[in-house]
Amino acid sequence: MPGTVTSPIEVVQLTPHGVWIAYHDDEYYLDHDLFPWFNVAPAREVFNVEEISPGHFYWPDIDVDLDLERIQHPERFPLVAKTRKQATLPAFPPAF
Repeated sequence: MPGTVTSPIEVVQLTPHGVWIAYHDDEYYLDHDLFPWFNVAPAREVFNVEEISPGHFYWPDIDVDLDLERIQHPERFPLVAKTRKQATLPAFPPAF
């Protein structure tokens, strides 16, 4: 049936500002400001998500894993990683 979620976790919509996921009977919004990895990843990589244990989700193409608590309460978990776009390389290779 069209529109029916068949997996426990599913990305249902991408917007310019975030990602909507459905998990069982609930939907959650992952704002790009709080979950920046999804902003720089191609859509096909964002849609590829799996539940690796109850309430623990993994996006293998972008190597991101999040649990439901981090999604529901991002303020409790300050961002400590950088996206590929944010990571910077030195202007010149280090001298050896």
